[in-house]
Amino acid sequence: MPPGMSFNLRHLKYFIATAELGQVSRAAVELSVSQSAVTTAIREIEARLGARLFDRSAHGMVPTETGRRFLSAARDILHKVDEALQLAAAPEVEGSLTVGATYTVIGYFLPHHLERLASALPGLSLRLHEMTREMIEEALIAGRIDIAVALTSNITDPELETETLIRSTRRLWTASRHPLARPGVGLAEVAREPYVMLTVDEAAHTAMRYWSATPWRPRVVLRTSSVEAVRSLVAGGQGVSILSDMVYRPWSLEGRRLEAVDLADPIPPMDVGLVWRRGIEFSPQMAAFRDHFRARFHGPQLPGGRAG
Repeated sequence: MPPGMSFNLRHLKYFIATAELGQVSRAAVELSVSQSAVTTAIREIEARLGARLFDRSAHGMVPTETGRRFLSAARDILHKVDEALQLAAAPEVEGSLTVGATYTVIGYFLPHHLERLASALPGLSLRLHEMTREMIEEALIAGRIDIAVALTSNITDPELETETLIRSTRRLWTASRHPLARPGVGLAEVAREPYVMLTVDEAAHTAMRYWSATPWRPRVVLRTSSVEAVRSLVAGGQGVSILSDMVYRPWSLEGRRLEAVDLADPIPPMDVGLVWRRGIEFSPQMAAFRDHFRARFHGPQLPGGRAG
């Protein structure tokens, strides 16, 4: 790296976001910075390493072998920094906590946080159960689980209280060379295409709520509970879908690329957060669990950092 060029955690965060999202433009939106800031950070890391981190094309950024190794190391560094920042404030909590979580939350949100919880709260034993939204609502009211992590936008029972942690934008998924792989597509155009409808975690019900506010309806060719099936079919040009950024990955299992593009019509985000029985007194274990997430998503973060 040339003299005077500083290297800091922001460089790592920009690099990780680009590697995970596959595009500088999407990383910039996620990080709320300019595309030039992301591009400059990546170039500075490459200059320091003397190696390319990405293969660049019109369709996105693909990590090289060096880039994949650096991605693993960068994640480890940020994880260690986060652990160090939590040490001073970590409460001494012991005991167990029974937690319910929905399919999407367990697959795409919680694993990263379970690792951090284990480091920050070693005395807290979590009993995690995958449950549907209906099961979570009933179990919380009956006292069979203490707290849940779920799609808070789906919770309707007035006996429950929610706290949203993140709002994950929903975008149109297409194959990389699809005619609709461009920003500003409207639902009228989407309705003319074969549509792959995800059904897990009430995704189909949620989708029909916003479709019903328009004159158009999706031309559904398949309903599936598998996000990977949606990803593969979309990447293979068999249809399109509208799903949240939280479950988006730029590659299918077959190695085909797919895009996530902004829609012109208003689409509600997917809200993820905590759920508990209204009026309940929080145990120390519940409070520590909730405070961990509050610190991650509502508290101070490292410069340029993304929540979670």
